[in-house]
Amino acid sequence: MYHYWHPINNTGMERMDQKITRIQTPEEKELEKKLSELATFESELAESELELATLRAELQALERQYLRVVGVRFAELDEIEAKIAEALADQSPGDTSAHDRAASARSRAQESAQAAGTVREPSERERFEPSEDLKKLYRDVAKRIHPDLATDENERERRTHLMAEANKAYEEGDEERLKAILREWGSSPEAVPGDSVGARLVRTIRKIAQVEERLRAIKTEIASIKESDLYDLKTKVEEALKDGRDLLAEMAYQIEQQIKDARKRLKEIGL
Repeated sequence: MYHYWHPINNTGMERMDQKITRIQTPEEKELEKKLSELATFESELAESELELATLRAELQALERQYLRVVGVRFAELDEIEAKIAEALADQSPGDTSAHDRAASARSRAQESAQAAGTVREPSERERFEPSEDLKKLYRDVAKRIHPDLATDENERERRTHLMAEANKAYEEGDEERLKAILREWGSSPEAVPGDSVGARLVRTIRKIAQVEERLRAIKTEIASIKESDLYDLKTKVEEALKDGRDLLAEMAYQIEQQIKDARKRLKEIGL
C-alpha cells in the first residue's frame, strides 16, 4: 500500500499564515493603552493652552485700548489734581496733611503718566480675534512641541523656547511663523520616538503625569485671571457691546468732564 504526500498549495499556506497572529506582551498592551490615554490628554492640553493664550492676548489688547482711550485721560486728570494739591500745600506751609496729600497726588500722577506712556499708535490691533486657521495651527504646535511632553531637561528647554515663540506668533496673528515652527520641529531628532517598548512605556507614563500637572496649572491660572480687574472690565465691555454701547468711550467722556472741572478749580487757585 502506497501513501502519497500531497503538498499544500500557495493559497492554503496564505490561509495558515493569516491564522497565525502575534500575541502582544503585557508591556505592549499597557503601552498601547497609555499612548491612547496620552493622545487624549495632548488634545485637552492643546485646547487648554489655546484658551489661556487667547485669554491673555484678549486682555493685552483690551489693556492697550483702555490706556489709549481712558488711561491717557486719567493721566491728564491726575496731573491737574496733583498741581491743585501742590498749590494748596504751598498756600499752607504748616499743614502737614496738605503736603502729604500733595505728595500722594504727585505719585499717582507719575504712575498714571508712566502707564499712559506705554500706549502705542491707534493703528495697533485693539481687539484680538484669531481666525480658525490660526487656532488650528496653535493647537498643532501645542500637541507636538509642548514642554511638558519632554522627558529630559535639554529637550524641555528647547521645547520651552519654541513654545514661547509660538505664543508670541499666535498673539501677533503670525500664521507663517507657526507653520515654520511646525516644519522645524518635524525635521528635528526629538520628533523621532525611541524603539524599546519598556522605554516608550516609561516615557509615556511620565508624559501623562507632566501633562496632568500642566492642566492643573492652566486651570489655576485661568481662574486667577478671571478674578482680575482687567477681566472684569473685559466682561463689562463685552456686555455693553451687546447693547450697542462703547463702554470705554463712555468712561473717557466722564473723565473729560472731570478734567474740565479740575481745570476750573486750578484756574480759581490762580494757576
